[in-house]
Amino acid sequence: MANKIEKMVAATFAEIAEGLETGNFGKKPKIALTGMGSEHGEENAMEAAIAASKEGIEVYYIGTLEAEGVITVKVANEEEGHHKMEELLKSKEVDGAVTMHYPFPIGVSTVGRVETPAKGKEMYLATTTGTSSADRVEGMIKNAVYGIIAAKTCGNPNPTVGILNVDGARQTEIALKKLKENGYAISFAESGRADGGCVMRGNDILQGTPDVMVCDSLTGNLLVKMLSSYTTGGSYEASGYGYGPGIGEGYDQLVMIISRASGAPLITGAIRYAAQLVRGKVFDISAKEFEVAHKAGFKEILAERKAAEKPAAEEEEVTAPPKEVVTEQIPGIEIMDLEEGVKALWKEGIYADSGMGCTGPVILVS
Repeated sequence: MANKIEKMVAATFAEIAEGLETGNFGKKPKIALTGMGSEHGEENAMEAAIAASKEGIEVYYIGTLEAEGVITVKVANEEEGHHKMEELLKSKEVDGAVTMHYPFPIGVSTVGRVETPAKGKEMYLATTTGTSSADRVEGMIKNAVYGIIAAKTCGNPNPTVGILNVDGARQTEIALKKLKENGYAISFAESGRADGGCVMRGNDILQGTPDVMVCDSLTGNLLVKMLSSYTTGGSYEASGYGYGPGIGEGYDQLVMIISRASGAPLITGAIRYAAQLVRGKVFDISAKEFEVAHKAGFKEILAERKAAEKPAAEEEEVTAPPKEVVTEQIPGIEIMDLEEGVKALWKEGIYADSGMGCTGPVILVS
């Protein structure tokens, strides 16, 4: 008993000492990193793992390399690495993971985080991979909430929100302003252009005018690539925090996305971003934000949006077969046909599900 108490006291003092050194008190966030598959080799990913481990983060490196201060989980190849990452997440052995691709379910998309070039300001891009909805405007409305969740979790209690001037921006603005009128607190940013307003232009991207920039995920994907590698010619993503965590209502698995072109500084940033989300209790923040949004009529506003786009002819009702574990995927499905593709398989008695990763839309089948 005495020996056990001595160990507990020793562990407590070790945590205090590390907290004084790093500024991070309490339990270390445990973040897994898959290192195989990068265009810059495993050494690039391990460099990031080592750097992050010195910031009060317990890094689990999934690959073939080893280093002091990093826990290595040995795997033979990239596919085995992804299976191991999912095992670690499912068993709660790690709090989150950073990886190069992941098939998020429809309704979940990632909130990227970049450093803007004009003023070096941090900005959240909502969103950058995945698909919040098959309907563009509905997706952007959801993306605004996802971006607010990420920003609040990382310590910004009242993030400003801007809507990128892409197709659907005005409809998104109308819906979000209605949500605000109903009681959901949104602080809209003001464009740096002379005519102002919360619809953002290219200048606002460079200057980081809003804390959260709302856009569709394909546009967000382009933006995060350009803003993280504009000094390197595009082959090496040198700055920022990557494509971010998958966020969606009820989703409770912390998976952060980077790309095969991501360099060690960006991967370090992604691990740091993941640790902030763990410390800030992102899923608690997410549940609270959705609760407040629903009280302000979030579902009703989305339903109105769907009704406005509904075709004259009623859709055929298709019942899903019993669920199965899906093990293979059909990639490259046109986004507007994704759900129709799933239903076509259901009609034939084949269970399927839809997903979206950084390589595009997929149909998942057994």
